[in-house]
Amino acid sequence: MRPLVSAPVPKRQKCDHWTPCPPDTYAYRLLSGGGINKYAKICFEDNLLMGEKLGNVARGINIAIVNYVTGNVTATQHFDMYEGDNSGPMVKFIQSAPPKSLLFMVTYDDGSTRLNNDAKNAIEELGSKEIRNMKFRSSWVFLAAKGFELPSEIQREKINHSDTKNNRYSGWPAEIQIEGCILKEPS
Repeated sequence: MRPLVSAPVPKRQKCDHWTPCPPDTYAYRLLSGGGINKYAKICFEDNLLMGEKLGNVARGINIAIVNYVTGNVTATQHFDMYEGDNSGPMVKFIQSAPPKSLLFMVTYDDGSTRLNNDAKNAIEELGSKEIRNMKFRSSWVFLAAKGFELPSEIQREKINHSDTKNNRYSGWPAEIQIEGCILKEPS
């Protein structure tokens, strides 16, 4: 009988990446919601900034602002885009991000019904190519930089539309994510 060989337990990486980020980078993962019980999440440097466990994620567009220089969270907020007029407060929140900020945005449930043109313009100014394509219950994730440029190879945005023929969850598209490593500012 051959001896039983077991593989070592894989080492857990920041934000559940498969491979570690280099030491001079920040690790991040943006996950949209998907289905009624799959909440959106924003992870940065292995800290859950927004998610169900924290109770700070909700229907609409969820945004976390991080200081690029220090890596500290500046603010988190969710904006309901199905009920109420929350586009104005969201624009103010986005504009309140100081220079040298990273902005992480994820949708849960509906992020488009009451999303007005001013809000779309504010997100487009940050580099979004998909914000005008959002539909009812589209899954959307977006990473933006304010006051500096992200390297071109970084994936910044992803969208998945609700489609009754292809939805993973009845009436809901599958969740989507982007993850990666952002080079820290040289000191």
